[in-house]
Amino acid sequence: MHKRTWLLLIIFSIISAQSFAAGKALLLNVDGAISPATQDYIERGIAKAADMNADAVIIQLNTPGGLETSMRGINAAIIKSSIPVITFVSPSGARAASAGTFIMYASNFAAMAPGTNIGAASPVSLTPEEKTNPGKMDTHEKKAMNDAAAYIRSLAQMRGRNVQWGELAVTKAVSISAEEAKKMNVIDFIANDIPQLFSQIDGKKTVVNGVTKIMATKNMQVTPVPQDWRNKFLAFITDPNIAYLLMLAALYGLFFEFSNPGLILPGVVGIIALLLALYAFQLMPVNYVGLSLIAVGVVFMILELYVTSYGAIGVGGVIALVVGSIMLYDTNDPSFRVNHTLILTMSTVTAAFFFLLIFMVIRSHRKMIVTGQEALIGSSGRVINVEKNKITIMLMGEIWNAESENTLVPGQRVKVIKSHGLTLTVIPDNKDK
Repeated sequence: MHKRTWLLLIIFSIISAQSFAAGKALLLNVDGAISPATQDYIERGIAKAADMNADAVIIQLNTPGGLETSMRGINAAIIKSSIPVITFVSPSGARAASAGTFIMYASNFAAMAPGTNIGAASPVSLTPEEKTNPGKMDTHEKKAMNDAAAYIRSLAQMRGRNVQWGELAVTKAVSISAEEAKKMNVIDFIANDIPQLFSQIDGKKTVVNGVTKIMATKNMQVTPVPQDWRNKFLAFITDPNIAYLLMLAALYGLFFEFSNPGLILPGVVGIIALLLALYAFQLMPVNYVGLSLIAVGVVFMILELYVTSYGAIGVGGVIALVVGSIMLYDTNDPSFRVNHTLILTMSTVTAAFFFLLIFMVIRSHRKMIVTGQEALIGSSGRVINVEKNKITIMLMGEIWNAESENTLVPGQRVKVIKSHGLTLTVIPDNKDK
């Protein structure tokens, strides 16, 4: 019995030692366009892994691409990381397109699941003719293309990956499968899942901050890191359509507050929406000419309420609003454009609203005044008494003093032609019977 107890203790100690020796890895799941929210999520995830003394960070990636600025920020965090970063394109059917290709090249280890693809990393959306004939690209596109090609070359040389294919992914927008990527030394491993990937990485070497590290991924414990409220909120307000709506809400709220001082609610909503929109815009590639056109468009439609232009200023405002909305974001990535249906809807609603206000203003100007002394002009009354130059008339149920250049008699109907103070100037009413 004593020997059996010691045997159990030895087995328990061995199991405990193995569990204690097992490494830790944080799993970051990126599914969607690369955005400022994605950059914040990965940067904070890598920092958290360092604080926990984790042995690896896994980025499970499925992206159609995204913003270059966010991609470069993510790559900078990966390269500076004190912990090896493994990027795994998974599950089957996922892709690492455009910006995702650069992230794969920057990672310490790059892996893909079967049935995934990588590539199409051109920095601008070119037409097929321009892709086959780079000489037709303008100066801006050439500079962007050359810069992206040089960047992926530097990443490939740093990680020992295929330089030539990386350049083709940028200059020719080529894309390949996981199997082809493995054969061409674009990635390091093909794996069905993370445990299989760990079994392949175990014992491999990588360089982290200039120091060679041997990976010990066998039995590594994986801890998923979900996006917190900050990441979700950042992803929400940096959605191009949401940021666009926030900006319009700010313009409308401030317009109503300045038009009707004291309402408070429109001003509060406008200020909050403006601050959120400005925060989103400073994280995104905003075209400030487009932003200015939107503001000018709204101002023009407001001016139409006060300046008689027979609709010219208002129409110009609608055109400026539509053009500015299309130009709002300085990127060709389809993931970061305002939806054209949203632009059409908001422009139509805005134009209809302001033209309705214009119609109501014009109608009110043409409407006969029914209150105040101005309403007395043109109205008819009856003479009550005439004594020397003092005339008294009954008008709208009230007695008024009146004067007239004509000779009047009691009972005669008169019409008011002028009002000054409490005295009315009248003339005989031609309709008097």
